[in-house]
Formats: sequence, structure tokens, C-alpha cells
Amino acid sequence: MCGRFATFQPVEAIRKLFGAVNSAPADARPSWNIAPSQRALAVRRHPETGERRIDLLSWGLVPHWTKDIRDARRPINARAETLATSPMFKLAFASRRCLVPVDAWYEWQVTPDGKRPFAFARTDRATMAFAGIWESWVTPGTGKVLRTFTIITTSANAMAAPVHDRMPVIIQREDWPIWLGEVAGHAADLLHPPPDELTLAWPVGQAVNSPRNNGPELLVPTGELVP
Repeated sequence: MCGRFATFQPVEAIRKLFGAVNSAPADARPSWNIAPSQRALAVRRHPETGERRIDLLSWGLVPHWTKDIRDARRPINARAETLATSPMFKLAFASRRCLVPVDAWYEWQVTPDGKRPFAFARTDRATMAFAGIWESWVTPGTGKVLRTFTIITTSANAMAAPVHDRMPVIIQREDWPIWLGEVAGHAADLLHPPPDELTLAWPVGQAVNSPRNNGPELLVPTGELVP
């Protein structure tokens, strides 16, 4: 799974990297510990203009057909293996795919002494794009729109497997247009683990366990890198 991540590059730099045409969200802030239900940046293709937009969406998908948000599951992850067939995800996968800019993410390794947190990043430390899907939910009676997203996960590659058996789907830059539906292509073909050499991992301190802790110190290694 993916239950915590970091996006800390300047938002304007992220906007330019992903080619979004709208202004960067004024209230977007760097974060080293984004948790479920919090807002995070997502890049989407505007359904009418075809232009790329970058906006803040809430992490935890609320399908548009949800009757009562109080009873909504709000999943933070969707399995790649069942994405196209799941009633909760299949419509969004078909037409509402997004890219989630991420600089690092966290997973917890189960050990005899408890869960040990690890950070993951690209080997070149560049911002990566997680595969996501998004939805709009209209609040009954008010018309207020809530936009949410979930991150797609797949089986872990050889690098990540010693820590966790799942990992996020990372969309390579050359495939962004396919994932966003800007060009013809099969989005399902992109739902696979990244190459082993693309990412690395390292153990970090227990402070990341609490979303209240948020700063670059969360990424300080407490042990050796996992190649």
C-alpha cells in the first residue's frame, strides 16, 4: 500500500514540470508527511479544454454516486489488478486519471520488534508521478464540489519487496500523455512495478508515524540504503 508520502519541491516548479496551464494553488505548501484525508497536488486533464491543470485534491476517493459521505469508505489506494473491474474505481479509471507529484513515500516493514519505517525516492531524487484516479462529489443541498483522489498500487519490485509487498505505480514522464488521456494508448499497460534501479529506500525514524510531525528531518536516514 501507500499510506504516507512527501511533496516538498516548490509548487511553481512542480507546475512547470508537469506542464499545467493554470496558476499553482496559492494555499499549496511543501509537506514531508502527507496523510490520508489531507489535500495534495494532483495533475489532471481538463475534460473540455484538454489542458493540464494542477489542483489540491483530498486524499481518499469519494465516488460521485456516493449517497452519504459519512458512510463513504474513502479508499486511499486502488489495486492495479482490479482497477478496471471494481465498481468503485472502473469509471474513474476509464475517464478520470491523474498524476500525483511525489518526492518520496514511506512504507513500514514488519519486524519482530515492531514496524520499521522506510523512505523511498527516485535514485536521482527527481519528482516522480504516481498513477491516480480522481472523482468529484457534489454536496447535497449546497452544490459544493469535493474533489478526491486515490493512488494506484501494484506488486513490489525486487528493490521494494524486502520492505513491503506493494508499492505505488510510477508513471514515467514519456507516458504522462497516455495516462492523462491526451494521446491514444492503453493506460492499463502502464500498471506495473517500476524498474528496480529507478528507486531506492532507506530506514527513517519513528517520528514519521505521526502526521503531526512534518519536516525534512523525517527523511534523515537511520541506517544503510537499500539498493
